[in-house]
Amino acid sequence: MAWKRNPAPPSVYRRQLSARFKELRAQAGLTLTEVSAVVEVSQGSLSRIENGDRGTTPVLAKALLDCYGITDPAAREDILDLVRADAAQRQPWWKKYSAVINTTKYGGYLALESSADSLRTYETELVPGLLQTEEYARQVIGNMRFDLGPHQVEALVQVRMGRRDLLAGSNAIKLWAVIDEAAFRRVPDPAVLDGQLEHLLQVMTRTNVTVQFLPFGAGFHPGLDGPFVLMGFPDPNPEVVWMENGPNSVYFEGIEEVTHYTEVFDHLRARALGPPETHAHLTSMLKENRT
Repeated sequence: MAWKRNPAPPSVYRRQLSARFKELRAQAGLTLTEVSAVVEVSQGSLSRIENGDRGTTPVLAKALLDCYGITDPAAREDILDLVRADAAQRQPWWKKYSAVINTTKYGGYLALESSADSLRTYETELVPGLLQTEEYARQVIGNMRFDLGPHQVEALVQVRMGRRDLLAGSNAIKLWAVIDEAAFRRVPDPAVLDGQLEHLLQVMTRTNVTVQFLPFGAGFHPGLDGPFVLMGFPDPNPEVVWMENGPNSVYFEGIEEVTHYTEVFDHLRARALGPPETHAHLTSMLKENRT
């Protein structure tokens, strides 16, 4: 598997940019060594740009386009738009929380999530972050991250609340979540569970959000290895699978791995309650919690 540990993965724009530069160089019939001599940038730096490991600047992008003989104004502007978009995404809305995010290695996930257009997520123990209420998130983060102080916990709570904006507006992403029953049975505070269930029932009315409840009665299933997120992006970018394992979160984008987790997710969808049945079941749980 093409594992990438503790990543700060490239934005969707940088991934497009790296592929385009690699393609243009191939069409020009040039080696990295030859390009390096023309634009006076080290071969290593050019290689990192083509691999998506680093961004570039409009000045260098123009020099590369000149080197590759790209004179069409529209084609050049397309490349420069990607350069600007990548640079803008390196100044994200969560930057003011970077002190705590950097210590949690959370920024990589946020960078990918913010440029995705669809998410398919399976959760075993928790309601997915995009669907959490503020108090639920505070309880979860405060108990999971015992190594953080109150101010750091609160910063992560606010980041989680900010992420919910991805589900609203004209550019809202599509979210399909399969949530194990344990995510609800584990909540010790009835008031927190009450608020979380109410929020889920409300957000499930949105056309871009699908939620399915996986009951304990489903028995053993292919998702027992743990939670994962399948992240889809605008063409031509490949899907990515993200998995968290304490401090060692990983992502991979190989066709074999993405196909495997797509099939796992399809099995989980088939075993879970359908969306209407899930709505009815969560409504019943809410009434039960209030008695």
